[in-house]
Amino acid sequence: MLDTAALKEFLQQQLPANLELLKSMVEINSFTTNKDGVSRLGKMTAEAFAPFGFNADFVPSLHPDYGDHLVMTRKGTGTKVIGLISHLDTVFPPEEEIKNNFQWRVAGDKIYGPGTEDIKGGTTMIHLVLTALQKFAPDVFEEITWVILLNSSEEVMSHDFGKLCIERLGADALAALVFEAGARTGNAFSLVTARKGRAVYRISVEGRAAHAGSHHERGANAIVQLSETIQKVAALTDYSKQLTFNVATVTGGTVINRVPHFATAEGELRTFEREIYNCGIEKLLALSGKGSVCSAEDGHPSEVKIEVTQESPPWPRNNGTDRLFSIFSEVSSELGLRVVREERGGISDGNFICHVMPVLDGLGPNGDNGHCSEQSADGSKEQEYIDVTSIIPKAALNTLAILRLAQSA
Repeated sequence: MLDTAALKEFLQQQLPANLELLKSMVEINSFTTNKDGVSRLGKMTAEAFAPFGFNADFVPSLHPDYGDHLVMTRKGTGTKVIGLISHLDTVFPPEEEIKNNFQWRVAGDKIYGPGTEDIKGGTTMIHLVLTALQKFAPDVFEEITWVILLNSSEEVMSHDFGKLCIERLGADALAALVFEAGARTGNAFSLVTARKGRAVYRISVEGRAAHAGSHHERGANAIVQLSETIQKVAALTDYSKQLTFNVATVTGGTVINRVPHFATAEGELRTFEREIYNCGIEKLLALSGKGSVCSAEDGHPSEVKIEVTQESPPWPRNNGTDRLFSIFSEVSSELGLRVVREERGGISDGNFICHVMPVLDGLGPNGDNGHCSEQSADGSKEQEYIDVTSIIPKAALNTLAILRLAQSA
């Protein structure tokens, strides 16, 4: 049995260096389309993990405007493989950071800055955990093949990264552990055991234009038809099944003296279960076809076209994730902590690999205000931050749980 007091003391000793590494990462702007910034962060990250013996592989994204994905591998003496997943990019453009004076800022137990919570704090958590494993369980550390995968464009859901994870980890990997931030209430940490899938859709309506004053009756108003179709889409929401349809943007028409001949709307559906997800898409697409809005003169109909433009599959609760959660739960009790299940509505890289290998998410430190750079004097707006007090207990939990996973396989 590993000496937990010694582990916590060691982690506390490592904390200043770990925070210095986090600071150096936060000071690099890595907005998704800041390709140079993402590349700089990738190189810095590779250098930080090189002393462990990791070999870095920079894999070009399928999207030419994004930086390279980073895969770091340390080959073990055995056959067991564990994947540790984070990402390089953030949602903050450089000019936004400057405008809102959003930079590394220490305020008590909180450290503010772009990516502190999402997800650079998760990357430095991986570094801290591996440091502890190398110190306290050197035999296990040497036996395992560790694969660290960092997505260059997670914030825009680059689907090629999921395929890269599956290719590099293989279906027999013990786990893919995702270091997105985790919530905390007292000594209870939330671990993510399921995430909603998302289908992005576009509704396009083609009507018929006409002069709004002289020949209004000839027109088939695409905006009126779109408004009717939007109501039907919204009605597909079923909270009892945790299925939601959100119509998010609407455009149409050109000038006010013309019956509009086109209109479009975009939105998304989300849900946890694959069967409900597929059924939701089927019902959505069934709304395509001839519309009820027609020309009063000759009955010329409007035409509705609905297409799914992007899909991120659901990550439903499953046996593999349940087993990982059980290991973390056992260890948390031994540490005087508690873990609780969290099923999140947001998407992570775990959605794209959960059907192949066991996945657990939310292993990063606790923070809040993710994706927010604004700050107001009255406190109603506050910037993204990380809670420093969460780092040591979460690192101890991760270290011991990963050790138990490796030993029990």
